[in-house]
Amino acid sequence: MEGIEHRMIKVNGINIHIAEKGEGPVILFLHGFPELWYSWRHQILALSSLAYRAVAPDLRGYGDSDAPDSVESYTCFHIIGDLVELIDVLDPDVGKVPDKVKALVNLSVPFRRFDREIKPVDVRKANYGDDYYISRFQEYGEIEGEFAEVGVERVVKEYLCDFPVLLPKGKLFKRPLDEPITLPSWLTEEEANYYVTVFQKTGFTCPINYYRNLGRNWELLGPWVGSKIKTPAKFIVGDKDLVYGMPGMKEYIHNGGFKEDVPSLEQVVVMKGVSHFINMEKPEEISSHIYDFFCQFH
Repeated sequence: MEGIEHRMIKVNGINIHIAEKGEGPVILFLHGFPELWYSWRHQILALSSLAYRAVAPDLRGYGDSDAPDSVESYTCFHIIGDLVELIDVLDPDVGKVPDKVKALVNLSVPFRRFDREIKPVDVRKANYGDDYYISRFQEYGEIEGEFAEVGVERVVKEYLCDFPVLLPKGKLFKRPLDEPITLPSWLTEEEANYYVTVFQKTGFTCPINYYRNLGRNWELLGPWVGSKIKTPAKFIVGDKDLVYGMPGMKEYIHNGGFKEDVPSLEQVVVMKGVSHFINMEKPEEISSHIYDFFCQFH
């Protein structure tokens, strides 16, 4: 990726790897599972050419960033601590914590308030059963063992090509394991192999530990029940995304619940024919959406 620079930054007691390019206001690109800074490669190049400083870290436990051993090191507060200190390093003049982020573009997964009567994992088990991937991820060591038997390459390609909802024991994915995987048009073999190479080195335990802290996060966030997200925000989702099709999700997004929780939500975009990894599936469109929204804030 021509012109993208890589370095390690000490934040919150650990070393975080970042990829960056460009000069100007900082745009911080944050990946999900099972991704890396590399998921934002198209946006880094596009936004850095438009007078922004594009920065994409490997979150703790991913890629070249440090990976603490304890499960408890992957709570929402640990991640927030990493990012707040990272912003301080990238832009020391950015201000106090509530003012550090001028605007947010969120992809694929919207903010949703916690139900204080039932834990998040219990909600998912009740809705989708014990074979749902988040349910299976709670099993310490077992799911990693099954992934090891299948092999990193198969796991990575299954997720990137067809984000799985069910991971039943003994089967794991929808298609038979002896059936070849045809990569989608937006993902080359070389690009897929980048993920494979990195996860062969790091494994999946630390990324899965994020999911194993859902219950702990539910407890830690108790004091913030009812708090609103006041940062100006834009949300983009694909109409083929499994998240968009979850029970009650469309009603929440479009019928007022989302806007109630995020009062400064300025726009919701539903892209036709697009699935979960929307920034890689439609890179030019997503880069344009980000630019069009952010340029009004500076």
